[in-house]
Amino acid sequence: MRTSGSLLLMLWFILSVQAQDDKRPFKDVNQDDLGLVNDEFQELFFEALKQKGIENYEKAIVALCKASEISEDNAVLYFELGKNYRELQQFPAAIENFQKATALEPKREAILVSLFETYAATRDFDSAISTVQKLISFDSDYQEDLANLYLLNEDYENALQLIDQLDQNLGANSYRNSLRRQIYARTNNTDAQIQNLRQSIAANPEQEKNYLNLIYMYSEQGEDEEAYNVANELLESNPGSSLAHLALYKFQLEKQEPEAAIASMQIVFESEEIDAESKFKVLNDFLIFVQENPEYEDRLVEVAQKLTQTENAPGLYEKLGQFYLQKADRENALRYFELGIEKNSSNFELTRNTLLLQIDLQKYEDVRELSAQALENFPSQPVLYLFQGVALNKLEKFEQAESSLKDGLDYLVDDIRMEADFYAQLSFSYHGMKNAGLANEYRAKAEELLKEIN
Repeated sequence: MRTSGSLLLMLWFILSVQAQDDKRPFKDVNQDDLGLVNDEFQELFFEALKQKGIENYEKAIVALCKASEISEDNAVLYFELGKNYRELQQFPAAIENFQKATALEPKREAILVSLFETYAATRDFDSAISTVQKLISFDSDYQEDLANLYLLNEDYENALQLIDQLDQNLGANSYRNSLRRQIYARTNNTDAQIQNLRQSIAANPEQEKNYLNLIYMYSEQGEDEEAYNVANELLESNPGSSLAHLALYKFQLEKQEPEAAIASMQIVFESEEIDAESKFKVLNDFLIFVQENPEYEDRLVEVAQKLTQTENAPGLYEKLGQFYLQKADRENALRYFELGIEKNSSNFELTRNTLLLQIDLQKYEDVRELSAQALENFPSQPVLYLFQGVALNKLEKFEQAESSLKDGLDYLVDDIRMEADFYAQLSFSYHGMKNAGLANEYRAKAEELLKEIN
């Protein structure tokens, strides 16, 4: 028995057709397949297989065409020609040769499969359908491919009839449910889709995905109360479900049930089943909630700290830093930014914001250290040289500041404001080195540029 639906999604086989055949070109052809042929034909044929095996499809076709002059009624030869033309994406020639092969051997499943795939790749769904209908006599599982082809051909009535028939005979499965829901979505038949999901839940109440899809459907329709009820149904049928809480917390926030919402969020954060990206979205909603309800800030910090311990997600630290920055709590903002940098030093914006806060809080040794590390990752970013120059000036390392600032100017392009900042810092460096002439010169340059801006 073939795997259910296995051919269907080979429909776009262009990128990976017959990759296994290429590596073992002789695996499905032997001398007996060729019938009564002479030595010259065999030599040409197996030369073609060799060329195909090393992806020289044009040379393989040349050899096969010469072989066809010796024997014109050989199905295997046309089958191989079709496969080589298909590799070159010359689909009309591929189809022509598969058709010749099928005419000679109408009961050979592999040829019909290749013909079906090629029709599907060219979006000739009518021809693909007629070919798959022949394949059903080999294996009834091809009926699922037929149902999908009906869907692709926008023949939704026949697709649903066939899916219903298969469900009745074999029982429902996730693949056919997916096809059915695609049809409902394309025909905007949301009532039928909801009914189908309800039936799936009744048949298999422990399958969480059906509840989540139903919650999504109700939410899309603006039926939030129904969505909330389904989330509670999921929790009742699966008391340990963390996915239920991933759906519930938003409804609880909207219903002004903050304690229940926070409890749900904590379950989400602690769940190993839920991915970091989903947890990040939950944290973002929590941050928005706390901005409007600051009395829950301590709970946010407690939960967030636990989350940062369990998830290697640097973005969490950055998000927390932004939260505190909006509250003008620069110390906590910097603390989380620095934790984020430890986890992800390649984040330029986070690095830049961290350096700005360090300068603002007069942590010049930290600025010198972080800017030096950052320049290893971003050697052409002039602002990093500027930050380093500021820190070195404040630390009275004037010669080092001059060197850093001049290096940064080499990378600066069309940014008058930053250029003025560079000149102002160079003036500061020269003043520290007791070079009044250069200090005045660069101060004048900075002032001139600022006049242009103003």
